[in-house]
Order: sequence, then structure tokens, then C-alpha cells
Amino acid sequence: MTGAVLLALLPVVLLTALGFALRRRRFLAESFWPQAERLGYFVLLPSLFFHGLATARVEAVPVGALALTLILSTLAVAALVLAVRPLLRVDGPAFTSVFQGSVRFNNYVGVTLAAGLFGQKGIALAAICNAAIVPTVNILCVLVFARHGAARLTARGIVRQLATNPLIVSSLAGMAVQLLGWGLPPGLEPALRTLGAASLPIGLLCVGAALEFGGARAWLRPVASASAMKFLAMPAATLAVASLLGLNGPALTTALLFQVLPTASSAYILARQLGGDAPLMAGITAMQTVLALAVMPLVLIGLSAWMPIG
Repeated sequence: MTGAVLLALLPVVLLTALGFALRRRRFLAESFWPQAERLGYFVLLPSLFFHGLATARVEAVPVGALALTLILSTLAVAALVLAVRPLLRVDGPAFTSVFQGSVRFNNYVGVTLAAGLFGQKGIALAAICNAAIVPTVNILCVLVFARHGAARLTARGIVRQLATNPLIVSSLAGMAVQLLGWGLPPGLEPALRTLGAASLPIGLLCVGAALEFGGARAWLRPVASASAMKFLAMPAATLAVASLLGLNGPALTTALLFQVLPTASSAYILARQLGGDAPLMAGITAMQTVLALAVMPLVLIGLSAWMPIG
């Protein structure tokens, strides 16, 4: 398991580093990066979520217990982050980055790990994780941006953001296709799969391009706070809820994997779109990705020593 975790995380680190190098070397025009971010947010990531949920095989998967475990643990950690907000000593936009760093996750790494560990069943489990967490996290983040972001939203603006958020809409649409058993047309399915696959390199290159290490010292507190929530509080809450609901075996392993994933590149794109602290968000994302190389194997090994999760 440790080797699989490291192999899945290493490409993420390398692509982020490549984006950083390309931007610093001015290999591409400055105008490229905002357009790439927009493409990822509105087209590539929605394609990934929609395709993954619409085509997943969910037979013999404890859908209810797995989804409830993920939703309740995410809500618990979100409430904890909001409760400790006065202790963080950061402004509103910076707090949105800490919040995203505490609850958002890297879908690409999660799917890769689940598939590597459990094959086709792992893909189905990963799809359920995405279906449960993606809408939950995006709704929470939009609400936090509305309260603390630089671009304050009215009640009507919040509803509009939720109703038109491409990540939420694509997730709900994929779930609807799955529940109705419609399937995807032969020509459309590979096109969506290809677009979704492109979201990983584009998103991580954008994260790397946005890195500014000049303010790294000022990031210490928010990075440490978000990482503590992500790598300590989130798996602990997940395990507690899973124990109450009787979730075990591969489903529990997959839930724990998803809840200790580093923050996704989509967090940076959302910060740019909704008035968050985008440079800080990129810093948290990059630092968590590097930290995850050590933390994720340790968390899983520690939890498996206490409770069988495989």
C-alpha cells in the first residue's frame, strides 16, 4: 500500500514543479495561465466528474454507509475549522484557502489509489466517494467564499453560484445518469473520458505556475493549520463515523484514502474565481502534496495497526 501511495503522488509533485519552472522560465505567455485555469474549471474538471459518476459500476458496494461516512466526517471537520477561525489570525480571503485546504481533496490521486488497490471495485468505490464529497465540499466552499471571500455574495448570488457551479452540476448530472441507467453514447463517452484525463496535467501545471515562495514564511500558520485538519482531524473523524456505521473492508480503506488526500488543484482555480487568496491556496496545495508523500502512508499504516481496513 505504501508503494502505491508514493507512486500515485510522485507524478503530482513532478507536474506541479514543471508548472513552476515553465512560469519562471517564461516558456509560455502570461496570458496562457488564466485561460488554462478557466478551461480546467469550466470544461475539464466537470468532464472528469460527470464521466466518472455516469460510468461507475456500483454493484455490491455499501453506497449508503460509505457516502454517509464521508459526508458526516467532512461536515464535522468543516465545523471545526469554522470554530477555530479566530485563532488562525488571517484575513477573510486567506481563511477561505485554509478552509479549502482542510476539506478539499485531489480526485485524481484518490481514483488512482483505489483502482490500484482494489481494481474495478476500487473504481466503483472511488466514484461513490466523489459523488458524496464533491457536492458537499463545493457547497461548503461556496458558502465560505460568500462570507469570507473578497467578492462577497448576496443570498441570490450564493444560490446562483451553487446552481451554476460546474463541479456541482456535473456531479449531480453524472449521478442522475447513473441512477437512471441511461449510459453514455458511444461517441460521447470517450470524448468525455479524454477531457477528464486532461484536467490532471492542466490543473497541476496551473498550481505550479501560481507558486510564490517569497511569502512562504507568512504561510507557515495557515499551511500548518490546513494540513493538521486534513491529515489528522479528517481521518480521525472518518474513522469515528465509520465505526458507528459499521463500515469496514475495502470501503473503509477507500474512505480513509480519500479523506487524507492532499488538496486538489481545483481549490486554486476556485480561489481565483471567487475572491480567495489564490497564491496562498497554491502554496497550501503544493505543500500538502509534498507532505502527503510521508503523511499518507503513515496514517494508513497507523490506522491499519489499530483496525483492519484492507
